[in-house]
Amino acid sequence: MAKSLRSKRKRKMRAEKRKKNAPKELARLKSILTQQGSGDVLMTDVKEIVTVVAPEKLNEKMEMETPQDTVDKMDMDNKRNKKSLLDQHGQYPGWMNPRQRKKLKAQRKKRKNKPKSPK
Repeated sequence: MAKSLRSKRKRKMRAEKRKKNAPKELARLKSILTQQGSGDVLMTDVKEIVTVVAPEKLNEKMEMETPQDTVDKMDMDNKRNKKSLLDQHGQYPGWMNPRQRKKLKAQRKKRKNKPKSPK
């Protein structure tokens, strides 16, 4: 599938929804397993089918990976031109679409090749 902004956004939202609904799905799976056949379903059997992670652990992991100090520091280190969105090394941001990069590059070349009017 194409890497359009809409596709990226939808993928991101689906991932968030999976995280949010994981405990409910696990509870539903347990109830279904208890209804079908034997009433004594072991948690080990469920763990073989589904990866079980507590939401608290996910939150802790997310906080450990991206502390606010490093995020702010990284933004300050990166000098970026607001008009062209190029950084000091001539690189575009990672989130930018290749079509947008191509368009901005063409605009830059157009301005560069434009002859200056004598005064």
